[in-house]
Amino acid sequence: MKRIREYGIEIGNLAPGPLNKITDVEGVLVGHETLDTEHHKTGVTVILPCRDNPFVTKLTAAAYVHNGFGKSQGLVQLEELGTLETPIALTNTLNVGKVHDALVDLILEQCAGEGVEVTSVNPVVGECNDSVLNRIKDRPVGTEEVRRAVKAAEKDFKEGAVGAGCGTVCFGLKGGIGSASRRFEIGGETYTLGALVQSNFGSTEDLMINGRPVGKEIVSLTEPAVLDRGSIMVIVATDLPVSDRQLKRILKRAGAGLSRTGSFMGHGSGDIVIGFTTANRIPEKVEKELLTLRILKEEALETAFRAAAEATEEAVLNSLAMAKTMTGYRGKVKHSLTDLWLSKLHC
Repeated sequence: MKRIREYGIEIGNLAPGPLNKITDVEGVLVGHETLDTEHHKTGVTVILPCRDNPFVTKLTAAAYVHNGFGKSQGLVQLEELGTLETPIALTNTLNVGKVHDALVDLILEQCAGEGVEVTSVNPVVGECNDSVLNRIKDRPVGTEEVRRAVKAAEKDFKEGAVGAGCGTVCFGLKGGIGSASRRFEIGGETYTLGALVQSNFGSTEDLMINGRPVGKEIVSLTEPAVLDRGSIMVIVATDLPVSDRQLKRILKRAGAGLSRTGSFMGHGSGDIVIGFTTANRIPEKVEKELLTLRILKEEALETAFRAAAEATEEAVLNSLAMAKTMTGYRGKVKHSLTDLWLSKLHC
């Protein structure tokens, strides 16, 4: 499978990072555990925000909910305190609780090994409903799957029908995990912003690629999704020196990227963006009552807004381009964008 740029389709104006993935942000790793069996098309994807313990030195973080038809965990405290203290995990709707438990265990073990006392921890878990292709009621993702995903975390991770994206459906086609990044200068310094998506939203006829109404071209070739009933999780990572409030402003622009792919964020769609920056770390225990943070002025966020929109748009398209046609547990077939349209391009 090839990523969207390998078909000659370049998204936006800003340049991508070396891998054109969220892991272009230094310190970020992504790992998958995929369950692809006769009955199960699901898994878990874990985003490690740093190489050290995020509970001990938390990351400035924020979240933005475009439409809240979702079952994520951990967003209330993240929004209130503006910090992230665990990896972020993505899975299917009915496995959120089990993945949450697994993250608690992992942080407790890591802190115990470092002699850090823990009385509370706030794991962040996102989800999409993959029940079209996966027998979701079996809830097969748990502690061992999360541990394997963490152990497998790497910079150049796989995309498409892997991990939490194994059974997802996007614009009526096979969706999955996709990622992209942008590099840009502000004030003479170079920064990176990356996005990772778990795509599970949209109606076929609405799909747009670089402004082209591709969905209308392929709608006659496959069964269209009548309503936008799915969801999308967007994870944004950056190394910009911003506050949690400024970060939330950036996260809102992921919605512009989603709209450019054809999403209108329908009633039944959970459209949730979670983001963090590696630049402003907050120690768990601080002797002084005052902290000093380095942040950009508001006008300087303009380029970051564009980066968030472009990276999200391209991440969605990569999730589609890298996913193969799949047959689900009830014989339901979801065709890939590559089979139906991309393979016909002469690049």
